[in-house]
Amino acid sequence: MAPDLSVVIPVCNEAENVGPLAREIAEALRGRVAFEMIFVDDGSTDATAEMARQARAAGLGELRLLRHSDRRGQSAAVHSGVRAARASWIGTLDGDGQNDPGDLVALLAARDDPKNAGVLLFMGNRTARRDTWLRRLSSRIANGVRGGLLGDGTPDTGCGIKIFQREAFLQLPAFDHMHRFLPALFQRAGSEVVSLPVHHRPRTRGRSKYGLHNRLWVGIVDLFGVMWLKARYRSGLVVREE
Repeated sequence: MAPDLSVVIPVCNEAENVGPLAREIAEALRGRVAFEMIFVDDGSTDATAEMARQARAAGLGELRLLRHSDRRGQSAAVHSGVRAARASWIGTLDGDGQNDPGDLVALLAARDDPKNAGVLLFMGNRTARRDTWLRRLSSRIANGVRGGLLGDGTPDTGCGIKIFQREAFLQLPAFDHMHRFLPALFQRAGSEVVSLPVHHRPRTRGRSKYGLHNRLWVGIVDLFGVMWLKARYRSGLVVREE
């Protein structure tokens, strides 16, 4: 039987985090929802894949491991995980352990609230960031630029914890860094986006791969591409067969 939720976790050189994060996901979701967790190893050069295998062998039968033959980036890893997922709804978490898997339960509750019927994307909003000042600054700038130019009304577009409908995601245009623009892309497709406050934790293992350069400037071409897409597409068309 297919699970109700597939949790996709992109990882690159996160050997220290894979096992603890997998156990946390299981603790948060077991008994609440039928789930699978899909770790997508994006060309790691450390023992990330081996640590995932060890976690599965130690009793985490819900764990699946996908491996990219070479590094393609976070968006490609998420896309690979979503394509392989068996559930109709997807949850995502960053692989650095800073997202709290327990917040997936709150996002699922929001999805099941009748007032949110038809909403296809539920975003986390890290109201209390536990990062270095540089990372907080770079995220604030990136969120401000994206929000100002795209008008997506989402306070924390870069938050890694979210849930969305698998089929709707696979119909979106796929490109590098698309994970940073999901609210605007889902809105373009006709869905509202709901943001909820979530926990955020300091990184305690491994090293960050992000900074001001790859949070803002690397995605600037994609930002203008998404603006172009939004300007040339109207959602809401209804087609009836008679």
